[in-house]
Amino acid sequence: MEHRETKLESQMIYEGKILRLRKDTVRLENGHTTIREVIDHSGGVSIVALDENDCLYMVRQYRYPSDSVLLELPAGKLEPGEDPETCGRRELEEECGCIADQFHLLARLIPTCAYDTEVIYVFHAAGLSKVSQHLDPDEFLTVEKIPFSQAVEMVLNNEIPDAKTQIGILKYKILRDMGRI
Repeated sequence: MEHRETKLESQMIYEGKILRLRKDTVRLENGHTTIREVIDHSGGVSIVALDENDCLYMVRQYRYPSDSVLLELPAGKLEPGEDPETCGRRELEEECGCIADQFHLLARLIPTCAYDTEVIYVFHAAGLSKVSQHLDPDEFLTVEKIPFSQAVEMVLNNEIPDAKTQIGILKYKILRDMGRI
């Protein structure tokens, strides 16, 4: 049996700068109908960028929704229709002032599958060269280089709450330990 819901009707509730909220009426597998609230988001990219000394580029910035300063992998929002690798390379340069010779997809994440269309692409960047950092006018962050082994310990000790950062670090570690990177 194929599990599927069929959209019968859709109503746009809100259209903002980074997301849209819609209310869909759907038919369930059993023939009943229900409402699904869906956030449409264009997605994002996160980058595991390591230098020649096995130090990980990370950014520390204030995040309004959680009212906290978080240590995260460099990341950014995809523009509608934008290629994820292009976005990742742009964000690495903007936030960390680095360009990479090598860029490889590590993971494709659906962070909140129950109500959000967002997909986050996690890339590994290597062969880094320094260029100028150029933050967006409303972007304020501090770049930090953390030894990769320390970043792994920080994830394991629950010192890094950001999911895309946790998954990016751990996925890279697993693939590297398996000899696949």
